Amino acid sequence: MSATISPLAPKKYPRMPDIEGVRMATAEAGIKYRGRTDVLVMAFEEGTEVAGVFTRSKCPSAPVDFCRANLPGGKARLLVVNSGNANAFTGKKGRESTAQTGKAGAEAAGCAANEVFLASTGVIGEPLDAGRFSHLLAGMVRDARPGLWQEAASAIMTTDTYPKVATATARLGDTEVTINGIAKGAGMIAPDMATMLSFVATDAPIAAPVLQALLSGGVGKTFNAITVDSDTSTSDTLLMFATGAAEKRGAPRVDSLMDPRLSGFKRALGKLLKSLALQVVRDGEGARKQVEITVTGAKSSRSAKRVALSIANSPLVKTAVAGEDANWGRVVMAVGKAGEPADRDSLSIWFGDNRLAHKGERDPDYSEEATSAYMKRDEIRIVADLGIGSGKATVWTCDLTKAYVEINGDYRS
Repeated sequence: MSATISPLAPKKYPRMPDIEGVRMATAEAGIKYRGRTDVLVMAFEEGTEVAGVFTRSKCPSAPVDFCRANLPGGKARLLVVNSGNANAFTGKKGRESTAQTGKAGAEAAGCAANEVFLASTGVIGEPLDAGRFSHLLAGMVRDARPGLWQEAASAIMTTDTYPKVATATARLGDTEVTINGIAKGAGMIAPDMATMLSFVATDAPIAAPVLQALLSGGVGKTFNAITVDSDTSTSDTLLMFATGAAEKRGAPRVDSLMDPRLSGFKRALGKLLKSLALQVVRDGEGARKQVEITVTGAKSSRSAKRVALSIANSPLVKTAVAGEDANWGRVVMAVGKAGEPADRDSLSIWFGDNRLAHKGERDPDYSEEATSAYMKRDEIRIVADLGIGSGKATVWTCDLTKAYVEINGDYRS
């Protein structure tokens, strides 16, 4: 965790309600960090359903492989997360470490090994000694209690400067259900499914296949629409757990994605995932500004998203934002290099409400003074209209400052 909290950190945190059927505990194992928690356990009541999405990286971590193997069972009793070591690119030792942790977790929770889920974050390539924390799991499960969402979010941080939490409610039938979530991530963020790590829990009685469809559909305009530095993590893991406890209060069990009663829940889940994703962007390593990039007038929404990510991932665009320089020429460059259909002479660009370029040249009414004043804000909105279709997409990123280089120049030391 950085000593300096991001200036974009939340001014206040939501009150996180308990989720019936979920208990948590954290511990200090000293995996990399000293004087802070670095292990999280979430214990779930029997019958809890699970869904997950993971990195599409061709070099996934050992915990990602472990979770993928267990996910088809659809049930979860325990989640174990450690920070400080990603257990990625660790070969046979990595597999042995996940097996040891899974076995210790199953014994601690009194469940089958395929009902345990693991996640690790931190340095890549260093073997993870599961013995540093596997002996703690039994006591952690025994002492776990509800309500520790803030502590849970803190235990999974690496270069994050603040814990990331969100909560939402929805009606399922005539019963109110709750969704809580936590996330971590600040660097190596260009998700290809989710963020580095995120865990969501609900008391709604939703079957695992339906939960999976909701989660897979929910990441497209949230976690898969953010980027800090264009680098996709080996460890991206988003898991969602449904305890079903609200069924005792009258919530109907949902076994079909077509169930009309799901509409409110789906909206609430999307809102929660977006909140967590934007918190990751706002904690981007060294970030001082949040940047929203919308591309309109593209051939398709997929094409629009690719152009938007080309702009968002451009170091030249991001450093211009950091320097509060309305250098729209760099946006033109990023549109042009995206490899998507575009027409130079149809392109228009806005920074906020200031139109800088129109129909392939500088806008005749462009005001340097007004745009420069706008660039001093901590939330910047860039719009590029390609003028050739109806495709539209929005992505979010942050600026690129000297602090990003400083953080990543000595990350392992």
